[in-house]
Amino acid sequence: MIFNVENECMDVQARRKVQLASLKNLVEGLYARVPFYRNKMKEMGIQPGDIHSLEDIQKLPFTTKDDLRDNYPHGLRACPADRIVEVHMSSGTTGKPVVNEYTSKDIGIWSEAMSRTLAAAGCTKDDIVQNCYGYGLFTGGAGVHFGALNIGAQVLPMSSGNTDRQLMVMQDFGSTLLTCTPSYALYVAEEAAEAGINLHNLPLNKGCFGAEPWSEGMRKEIEARYAMKAYDIYGLTEIIGPGVAFECEAQNGLHVNEDLFYPEIIDPATGVPLPENQRGELVFSTLTREGTPLLRYRTRDITYFMNEPCTCGRTTVRIHRLLGRTDDMLIIRGVNVFPSQIEHALIEIEGTEPQYLIVVSRGKDHLDEMELQVEVKREFFSDEVKSLEGLRNRIETIMKSKLQVALKVKLVEPKTLERSIGKAKRVIDNRSI
Repeated sequence: MIFNVENECMDVQARRKVQLASLKNLVEGLYARVPFYRNKMKEMGIQPGDIHSLEDIQKLPFTTKDDLRDNYPHGLRACPADRIVEVHMSSGTTGKPVVNEYTSKDIGIWSEAMSRTLAAAGCTKDDIVQNCYGYGLFTGGAGVHFGALNIGAQVLPMSSGNTDRQLMVMQDFGSTLLTCTPSYALYVAEEAAEAGINLHNLPLNKGCFGAEPWSEGMRKEIEARYAMKAYDIYGLTEIIGPGVAFECEAQNGLHVNEDLFYPEIIDPATGVPLPENQRGELVFSTLTREGTPLLRYRTRDITYFMNEPCTCGRTTVRIHRLLGRTDDMLIIRGVNVFPSQIEHALIEIEGTEPQYLIVVSRGKDHLDEMELQVEVKREFFSDEVKSLEGLRNRIETIMKSKLQVALKVKLVEPKTLERSIGKAKRVIDNRSI
């Protein structure tokens, strides 16, 4: 289902005109009202009048997460304080939190973006949405809530955790759409199996999952355990929250809400924009935000543009599902390794659960060592030692072929690795300890 045909199916050239007008307004507003951006532009010798085309965006400064932290809490606010009606922020576990301030118009933009996202997964006013993203300062729960209400669907504001209650409500209220992180969706499915609940017998038939990278194999695992269609959604606190990009029924790339958020793919080393189908770092400018609009925000997410027409009829550009993050990349003996590469390979290996942990350390010879802890399916773990040894060797061989670096595999019993109700923790790097 397409929620907003006029904007989602707009002629591409017509959309570019809308984007350019919005970009000019954004630059003028930031220059006039946000000293941080005004100083940045002056340092680069740029004025708002220098923006004549969308390509001129390359003249403008980038924004980084450090910039947001350095301007905590209100340094990037672009409107009077009395116009702010809501505030969200990141956890701030690695420093000052990232603050996002919303006007009433911003909440409307967010609702629109999330309505498109949920509608693309088939959500209608007849659906019952079990929203297991965290409520509070985190953007996940609120974003889904606004979008579902805007569609007219019924919302169960469960937030994350309390899995026993999640399963009770899922059965008693007849939830039809599930929203949470993909790793939590698998955890709920595990708990359902332990409790003897057959998820295939429930009316739950679709889910919107995001807030962490996940693989195609993980999608298949979720779809099989729930008998649902699982959709990838994308967003981030800095831009607005969830609703920046989403999959449609084709499940072939994520449509960007281009009239609201202008995307670029750049070379993370040089900052130079890259052509179609070339992977690089995703960058966004918030074209219509009022509270804390951002210019060329570097997400650190790795992906590429998919510009070929989509069968759904939307004309918006698509991004490939995330391939990793520049700040999640591990350098092991000079080789670049992304956790997502390991997940992609691991989930295709029979006998393993989609739960793993990467532990990186430095050996006595001062060389990097990587251990991959992998949960084994119960029936395999209870098998003879020879079979387990064969599985371990097979995983090590496959990983060396995929990653071009050797690692040690440790097989562990089912439900041994810690589960998370939010984003899954996949890496422990002990080299700096």
